[in-house]
Amino acid sequence: MNDDSTASEQRLIRLESVRNQGRATHVQSKILRREDITEDLWLIWIEKPEGFIFKAGQYCTIGHDGVERAYSIVSAPHEETLELFIELVPLPDGVLTPKLWELGVGNTVSIRPRAKGRFVFKPSLPNQLLVATVTGVVPYVSFVRDYFHANKTGHHFYIIEGASYKNELVYDTELAALATEHPDMITYIPTLSRPTEERNAGWSGETGRANEVVESWITDLGLFPEDTIVYACGHPGMIEDVKAKLLPRGFPLEEERFWKQD
Repeated sequence: MNDDSTASEQRLIRLESVRNQGRATHVQSKILRREDITEDLWLIWIEKPEGFIFKAGQYCTIGHDGVERAYSIVSAPHEETLELFIELVPLPDGVLTPKLWELGVGNTVSIRPRAKGRFVFKPSLPNQLLVATVTGVVPYVSFVRDYFHANKTGHHFYIIEGASYKNELVYDTELAALATEHPDMITYIPTLSRPTEERNAGWSGETGRANEVVESWITDLGLFPEDTIVYACGHPGMIEDVKAKLLPRGFPLEEERFWKQD
């Protein structure tokens, strides 16, 4: 092999290396903080990879031991870390979450270097009705954090969040505070489906499933298809019921299903 062919081969090797780098599918991200909420709900904050960008409402794909799943990002794009709200799906049904449950500060997860997802803020209509169950509130928290950080105006976010127990309303303090500070921009309506159980002692707020109360709140709030876009995120059963009730009435609707299956 002459020198010219050797140089050409080396150039091809370098080019293939660059191509492989461009197709890199994972980087490692360290867990910086963890907060356990219940026996099956917890928060983690992980390093944001260099150059990782996303829109409020999008998801990242993380993994451990070769298993990957997608998780919507709680953080707004300007935040320095990626905040995730995760529900444990126990064995034998759970595949990734039991592995993540065992991890703590200092451990690492893999993360794909690009965020994805189309469940993002749609600014075309002034009223934004956001319906969620438990972890389904995640993209909405990202929406409103980003909205206020960017000093945007002209929209009102009506957030209906359903849960079985009050300690599953993980972002209720944050959202209620925003509603108090900005009543012309945020209305937060948490609702519990099991209000009489001991874990919910002292509850005095709305009761019933989110999909059961949504129509009455639409009426009370004076929302109409002409000025309101509906988002439904969380349990597939909730989403199907909201669609069955609101699509025939002409409300535009965006959906994001958070399956229980891991």
